[in-house]
Amino acid sequence: MSSSEKVKASHILIKHQGSRRKSSWKDPDGILISATTRDQAVSQLQDLRRDILAGDASFKELATKHSHCSSAKRGGDLGPFGRGQMQKPFEEATFGLKVGEISEIVDTDSGVHIIMRTA
Repeated sequence: MSSSEKVKASHILIKHQGSRRKSSWKDPDGILISATTRDQAVSQLQDLRRDILAGDASFKELATKHSHCSSAKRGGDLGPFGRGQMQKPFEEATFGLKVGEISEIVDTDSGVHIIMRTA
């Protein structure tokens, strides 16, 4: 892989008590995030992933509604990025996906994610 290789991805981030920042556009005071355990965040993401894979909802729709990242306003779209630009577990998961594939749960300092590689 060349160091200039870029991927494009969307994600859904659910923050929890262990997240490095306990606030988001959805929860500016961090009240819900501080009350959410990692296990609860993972369970929520597993439900969302299941709905996407079953065709009951689109990734974009669920990212817009549920993601704690400001990318929710773009349906979870993070745009293109290269190596060294994201937290290591996120980067490794994204570069390991095929286009259109959705990751299992990915843990980072920001919280837990599901990632869909889009390019």
